[in-house]
Amino acid sequence: MLQNLDMHQLNETVAFIQSRTSLQPIAGIILGSGLGGLVNDLDIELSLPYEEIPHFPVSTVKGHGGKLLFGKLNQQPVVMLSGRFHYYEGYNMQEVTYPVRVMKQLGASVLFVSNAAGGMNPDFKVGDLMIINDHINLFPEHPLRGKNDEQMGPRFPDMTEPYSHKLIQSAKKIAESQQIHVHEGIYIGLQGPTFETKAEYKYLRVIGGDTVGMSTVPEVIVAKHMGMDVFGMSVVTDLGIRDEMNVITHEEVLEAAQAAAPKMALIVKELIATL
Repeated sequence: MLQNLDMHQLNETVAFIQSRTSLQPIAGIILGSGLGGLVNDLDIELSLPYEEIPHFPVSTVKGHGGKLLFGKLNQQPVVMLSGRFHYYEGYNMQEVTYPVRVMKQLGASVLFVSNAAGGMNPDFKVGDLMIINDHINLFPEHPLRGKNDEQMGPRFPDMTEPYSHKLIQSAKKIAESQQIHVHEGIYIGLQGPTFETKAEYKYLRVIGGDTVGMSTVPEVIVAKHMGMDVFGMSVVTDLGIRDEMNVITHEEVLEAAQAAAPKMALIVKELIATL
């Protein structure tokens, strides 16, 4: 278990991966719940099960794969995390964000993150897509807590632009050209694994949230710590709005995410081509 960022372990992980592939990714992609369909658009050159990679955690959640994929997406070299790691699974924040560190060390300068999320904005419907333009971190632990390694990034990283304005504008143009309706808003990250109560949904809306989920924020913080540009999207899979709130199951979340996934995949694919 990683308690602190260990450069020796990180170098071992990267060296192992580089011994298996010569592909140098320009971008890293983290696939959220039910959004694994983007894998079908990837020309895969190497598929590495997590358990074969030194010091890598292993995903335990239904709907998440368990492989690090290398290949071309729209002719661009990328590394894709098929199956992410969550704090609620029992991993510490260093383990949750370790794959982002690895992606950066392999050459990725841009991180794409996606998630399935609950919607609090009254304009949202199940199946809608939201481009994340900012976030609120309500996790009980911080991924940069502890001794800082200046090789990785500064002690106090700036977070005034966690999600790239340039990539957001490009994505909106792509969505418009493809006649895909997208929202733009603020994502709130919580520990989980329970879905939110009615009172919590109301509170999260009052403090400025449009969507809420149990991932993404730690990975984005670590990506920004290392100087990466970030683009993020949520699929609204359930609603916590007034009387529209209903009993939520993980299966329903996966179903809604899978239905919306092709639209998100198209936007990400076209955005990758602009890098």
